[in-house]
Amino acid sequence: MISKLKIYLTSALLLTGLTSGFAQGARPLVETGVSLKLATYRRTAVSNIQYTLNLDIPADKAQLIDATENISFTLKSLVQPLQLDFKQAGERITSLIVNGKPIDVNAFNEHVIVDQQHLHAGVNNIALKFKTGDQSLNRNDDYLYALFVPDHARTVFPCFDQPDLKARFLLTMQVPSGWKVLANGAKKDSVVNGSRTTFHFANSDKLPTYLFSFTAGKYADVKQSVGKHTAEFLYRETDPTKIKLSVDSVFIAHKNAISFLEGWTGIPFPFQKVGFVAVPDFQFGGMEHPGEVQYKASSLFLDDGATKDQFISRSNLISHETAHMWFGDMVTMEWFNDVWMKEVFANFMADKVTEKMMGTETFNLKFLQDHYPAAYGIDRTQGANPIRQQLDNLQDAGSMYGNIIYHKAPIMMRQLELLMGKENFRLGIQQYLKKYTYTNATWNDLIAILSKHSKTDLYAWNKVWVNQPGRPVFDYHISYAGNKISQFTITQHAEFGEQRVWPQAFSITLVYPTNSKTLTVNMQGDKVAVKTAEGLGKPQYVIFNSDGIGYGLFPTDVNATGNLFEIESPLQRASLYISAYENMLAGRYFKPHELLSLFMKGLVVEKNEMNLRMLTGYIGSIYWEFVTPATRQNLSTRVEQSFWEAMQQQTAANNKKILFRAYQDVYLSAAAQSNIYNIWLQKQPPAGVKLTEEDYTSLAFSVALKSDTTTSILKQQEERITNTDRKKRIEFMMPALSLDPQVRDNFFNSLSDRKNRQKEAWVTSALSYLNHPLRQSTSVKYLPKSLELLEEIQKTGDIFFPQSWLGSIFGNYQSKEAVQVVAEFLKNNPGYNPKLRDKILQSTDNLMRAERLLGN
Repeated sequence: MISKLKIYLTSALLLTGLTSGFAQGARPLVETGVSLKLATYRRTAVSNIQYTLNLDIPADKAQLIDATENISFTLKSLVQPLQLDFKQAGERITSLIVNGKPIDVNAFNEHVIVDQQHLHAGVNNIALKFKTGDQSLNRNDDYLYALFVPDHARTVFPCFDQPDLKARFLLTMQVPSGWKVLANGAKKDSVVNGSRTTFHFANSDKLPTYLFSFTAGKYADVKQSVGKHTAEFLYRETDPTKIKLSVDSVFIAHKNAISFLEGWTGIPFPFQKVGFVAVPDFQFGGMEHPGEVQYKASSLFLDDGATKDQFISRSNLISHETAHMWFGDMVTMEWFNDVWMKEVFANFMADKVTEKMMGTETFNLKFLQDHYPAAYGIDRTQGANPIRQQLDNLQDAGSMYGNIIYHKAPIMMRQLELLMGKENFRLGIQQYLKKYTYTNATWNDLIAILSKHSKTDLYAWNKVWVNQPGRPVFDYHISYAGNKISQFTITQHAEFGEQRVWPQAFSITLVYPTNSKTLTVNMQGDKVAVKTAEGLGKPQYVIFNSDGIGYGLFPTDVNATGNLFEIESPLQRASLYISAYENMLAGRYFKPHELLSLFMKGLVVEKNEMNLRMLTGYIGSIYWEFVTPATRQNLSTRVEQSFWEAMQQQTAANNKKILFRAYQDVYLSAAAQSNIYNIWLQKQPPAGVKLTEEDYTSLAFSVALKSDTTTSILKQQEERITNTDRKKRIEFMMPALSLDPQVRDNFFNSLSDRKNRQKEAWVTSALSYLNHPLRQSTSVKYLPKSLELLEEIQKTGDIFFPQSWLGSIFGNYQSKEAVQVVAEFLKNNPGYNPKLRDKILQSTDNLMRAERLLGN
């Protein structure tokens, strides 16, 4: 019916913003992506949107998908042509009918443009036939899943791809018979026609396009009651032990999370159905599509070798995605500059579920460990970004995601709750949810409501915590009169940038030979006198931020280090571990090798599993990033033996496994190489250590990386595995771990092609091995091209890919050559995308610090 593709406007006309009858500037340009100007106009002009979408999905993932679509909407304004977002080429559209009349396809800059002469005020209908491909449909040999956050719906079908134009979606899918399906709406019926099955779904609840989703493929499925709902769970796991130990637990975790959130918010579960799918090697932990929550399969399916931390993390992940049903899905941000709002509440509420299920002590420790190191890892860098960022176009929305919105924001929210009081805070949040149910809201809308429940100037508080980056650095001074404290002052200043004050509360603990005294510090200015300390006896040492609530770089009392592992409270020890590591990075109190030696003393005596995991992580970081290769070689045998001996002396099985993994990470000696290989070969782990299939695969990767002789270990490990998805992962990883530099070169060069980057989790794992310190002499040459590809990675990948791409590449470099590559790239690209520039500065911060600390 459509004979040609016609470009609707000439480039010159678009750039001037002029058409007959319109003044200059009255219309947004037809830009790539979804600009804020376009979104703002459409929000005032378009409403009552209904998508009816039919997808005919072939079994062969290489074939295009035939699709038909009808978009019904109310149009209020006719001041400019209508722009539908569609990133596919215009030639893909074979039919376009507007209000019953066929028209030519006018496509430009990722939009289908419909002139106002074809439209009218009131209800309009646009019908399309088109072919779509694999972009954002994540098509595999026998399954697919749609993942459209933040603006990827437009890569699959024409739509209004912005969060404040919520719509209903009526979906029909034709798939190979035998495939299972799951979508936002409930399944109405299915019709089998030979090798094909047609599924009809009920109309969805009102959703933004980024939450519309579905999956189809060869899945197992199970249904159980979750509160008032019958929930459906699709998965591809084949290990009977994992299935037996995990499926019921996954349903129970959803039930617990829904029950808690209904009670805390005062609002029943806000969507028509509960459903979730476990996706092999999913791009991130989970995605909160109502009725079809997607999870990374390995996060849900655990076996009897899993650690306590893995079980807690699974519960927290499920609670996070469930919290989104209220925070983000029911009440949605207007624009992705406030994407952090849905994430902060999801994390914050998930933590509350964890507190109820695990107890306050475990919650406080997990909150500290989960959020503070990750937030500091960004906030201490020159590329630090504020929680709330400016966004001019949704095509850049993915670069806003990161550890600030996922980890600093919950810390901020906890401080806000402490400031307001728990009940006032809860009342404010309930009012906010009820006011904006099934609509959109901004952070300013929330602050306005919360301010009614607080005597504090939240707008001033908000400025430094939400709208500015960075963290404070704390220092202290104690004066004594005899053996009594006469004065105790604490000061704060910005780590970099303009001077400002972070209003917050935290505790300090004065430790004496037979007792301790904990004092609350209310830090509202750049200096505070701790009056409650005056007149107290001279302590042996002081623990700063002893409750783990304060945010910033806290002092470390060097007198505490000799007693570090004797401190009774796991929370206080964890707070000291974090402060010591952060101070080492800042060049305060500790040199890297000194802190390495101190932390290694705790391998036997630190019994808390979560603390031990953090300690071993810090040791590994210092070992690979902050000591020279020569020093590392001299230390390696001692470090190996320390992990091995501590593993034998610790009694808890999970602690033993943590130490074994650390041993596996650091070993370099021939004796350790032989030990690891024999454990893998004979499948005989050390006494008390339980190893899973995934653990043996990790061992095989370690041997392949560190062996100096050709071995077929990866092929043998692949043959041990029966699960198809895990086999394919090993096949993908093999060239990155090859002993042949040319094979590794070819693998890296292949990543320039987008189709070889589709499995992002595989890509980042492979890159971490490719750029491992033991391979950096041959991999440093990849760094310039890695940086050159970043813009394309951001445009074609999912939201976390730019960050994980950079992290997996630069995570362990410490050489001057690597520093020069980064410096030259930034110098030669002065107009580079500022958000991606910040990502580079964030990911290379340890590299720059290593140069300073090691004097390279």
